[in-house]
Amino acid sequence: MTEMHNELSEKGFEILAFPCNQFFKQENGSHEEILDFVRSRYNPKFTLFEKVEVNGPETHPVYRYLRKNSSLFNKKFNHSKVIPWNFAKFLLNRKGEVVKFFEPGDSLDAVRKEVEMLL
Repeated sequence: MTEMHNELSEKGFEILAFPCNQFFKQENGSHEEILDFVRSRYNPKFTLFEKVEVNGPETHPVYRYLRKNSSLFNKKFNHSKVIPWNFAKFLLNRKGEVVKFFEPGDSLDAVRKEVEMLL
């Protein structure tokens, strides 16, 4: 992701990362510990926010919006599916509208293609 961000940032593309500890406690450190780990290993050029909840009763408002405005939302039942695992991705346009939800296993090439279509 860092490489894609570097390549596309001059065109207005931004990555916003939100650590989450809801998937087998993989992000159990403090914000500072997570930030240190990510910086030392990946040297990201994108914004890394505080740890949030993406599922359940304490879902962060950003993720409540993303889930409700993506393919995860079932209008008939007025219910969102849960985010299944770390590294799920949401692509938004310049207006803040959710364009696409990417499963955690979706390739970065698939994400890049969608991003380039928006730019």
